[in-house]
Amino acid sequence: MSDGFTYNPKRKRNCFNPNSPDPFKLSRSKIELFYDCPCCFYLDRRCGMARPPGFPFNINSAVDSLLKSEFDQYRASQTPHPYMTQNQIDAVPFQHEQIEVWRSNFEGIEYLHPATNFLVTGAVDDVWVYPDGTLIIVDYKATSKKGEVSLDAEWQRGYKRQMEIYQWLFRMNGFKVSNTGYFVYCNGISTAERFDEVVRFKVSILPYTGSTDWLDQALLDIYSTLSQPTKPDPHPNCPHCAYRLATYSLEAPKPTLI
Repeated sequence: MSDGFTYNPKRKRNCFNPNSPDPFKLSRSKIELFYDCPCCFYLDRRCGMARPPGFPFNINSAVDSLLKSEFDQYRASQTPHPYMTQNQIDAVPFQHEQIEVWRSNFEGIEYLHPATNFLVTGAVDDVWVYPDGTLIIVDYKATSKKGEVSLDAEWQRGYKRQMEIYQWLFRMNGFKVSNTGYFVYCNGISTAERFDEVVRFKVSILPYTGSTDWLDQALLDIYSTLSQPTKPDPHPNCPHCAYRLATYSLEAPKPTLI
């Protein structure tokens, strides 16, 4: 290849090698990257050229950690959290020996997809369970905005895919999973008269009924894309692709004027 966009084992570990018989680990976030921009995805997973990292959402991470600790108290007693009873959800936090593994960003729940040899992984925020043993996938979200939170924005389609991937992973691991999951959405209140070292949140429990029918085809599409010898065309709405193209045009050799 002349453009340099090919598999290079010295450039980065865990790049896709079409000639390798080993399972290729594919995280939930990388599946979302494919939907965001196949070109950036290819450069990341095939060529080892990741997008520049974004800023860490430390406040969001703190809210996640506090929610997990709070729900764990009810998990230990196998009693419903007040959020559940307030929203008429007849469930309790799911108690399982693998719960910490499933919630770990460096482990998560896994499934080997036979058709692609992808080891698909995802770290779930929480799992609840109905009395009949059906699992409920739960995701925590934190923001600060005026008005009520919702799941109506186009960019939140990624949130929905996230939940659907988790539902699929648990089903593939033999669990009975409800099509309806819940977002525990925490909206920071910024209209208080004083700070006093406290930020209060209004918590909404938003149901979402998902479908995982798209996932098998999506994994086949990802496999096909990674198996190509050249990268896909830049996505027209991708700012990272636009930046690369702009810098390339500036750095390209200029013709010599005689």
